[in-house]
Amino acid sequence: MKVKLDIPGMARVHAGQGGLPAVQITGPHARGEMYLQGGQVTSWIPQGRDEALFVSRQARYEPGRAIRGGVPVCFPWFGALKGRSDAPAHGCVRTKPWQIDRIEQTDEGVAVTLATASDADTRRFCADEFRLEHRAIFGEALTLELTAINTGAAPFTFEAALHTYYRVRDVSGVSVVGLDGARYLDALDGRRERRQQGPVEFASEIDRIYLNTPGALAIDDRIGERRLALAASNAHAAVVWNPWMAKARALADLGDDEYREFVCVETCNVAPLAVTLAPGDGHTMRVVITTN
Repeated sequence: MKVKLDIPGMARVHAGQGGLPAVQITGPHARGEMYLQGGQVTSWIPQGRDEALFVSRQARYEPGRAIRGGVPVCFPWFGALKGRSDAPAHGCVRTKPWQIDRIEQTDEGVAVTLATASDADTRRFCADEFRLEHRAIFGEALTLELTAINTGAAPFTFEAALHTYYRVRDVSGVSVVGLDGARYLDALDGRRERRQQGPVEFASEIDRIYLNTPGALAIDDRIGERRLALAASNAHAAVVWNPWMAKARALADLGDDEYREFVCVETCNVAPLAVTLAPGDGHTMRVVITTN
């Protein structure tokens, strides 16, 4: 079967930043971009609205290097891999070249599906066998579906996250709504468990894993006069992160003051909510993002 690589006037493969291959979307309801490196969405601009995703102006578009911003895919571990200081942060697919599985027009918009699988490089850190697909539908909503399939002969336990950077006018005027009363693990305090009171607001660094989260969350950007609504399914955790000033200045691929321009609200199954698949089974995590 021949893989469809473009839809005339709507989607085409081109050389993106740094010459890295990317799919450029110019559909009737949205524009966007998805890089084959890491299977990573870097742009979604619904018709008549502003860019919804943040990518650093200092992001480095180089083979084997993570792109700072957009929607990095974290799999099959989140954060550092226990006992392996040589392992890349957030898994072994985030900087891997993915393949185009298909590009198609749907009722919801232009859908791009990229895929990758276990190989000699991933087996250096993870012996499990898998196939991973990231399907992004660019339309009035941005729909992201991450499907993992256990292609091995033994059960496979993994963490997965869509590490989405949402663009905001100023993070000090942002609230994340829908987590009131939720338990979370505070990564800034040894993952000590705490309970959220009211909306999540930002006046310093935040790095939290919220557990057993509701499917519906929202990001209220009061200064930018915009609300981003997130509707997730088969995702039982949410990571909320902003590095604030000191950590931003320590990151070479993030401008010193760019922490003000984004908030990460990550759709995920991580920590105690990791997923276990029997041989041959699959799991799809999904989030639908809309904006006013």
